[in-house]
Amino acid sequence: MRKFFAGMSVAAFVVALSVPAFAKTETIKGELVDQTCYTKDHKNVGDAHKDCAVTCAKKGQQVALVTADGKMYEVMGGLAADKNAKMVAHMSHTVEITGDVSEKDGKMMIMADSLKMAK
Repeated sequence: MRKFFAGMSVAAFVVALSVPAFAKTETIKGELVDQTCYTKDHKNVGDAHKDCAVTCAKKGQQVALVTADGKMYEVMGGLAADKNAKMVAHMSHTVEITGDVSEKDGKMMIMADSLKMAK
């Protein structure tokens, strides 16, 4: 019986570690950008950088959501599946993404499956 409870305790611990710490559901509004280009130079936004952002997103490079106050969220989950297929058409647009927001090693992330154009 002790072996059973010990095994269950280990399994519960492993499951707890796999869930992002303090993830909470939020709606974040911002511009979809290519994370690498934006990190190199914060001027790599808007229509002037749209073609590059679309090309990078199609290659499956990390897409980020940048808010008006400059916070950057890595977009993960279903939105990032299939080389960012759901986001390619929305690169450089202002969108709203609702999903689980978490932080790991100082990086903000949002895990979501859909987005909508911001008003």
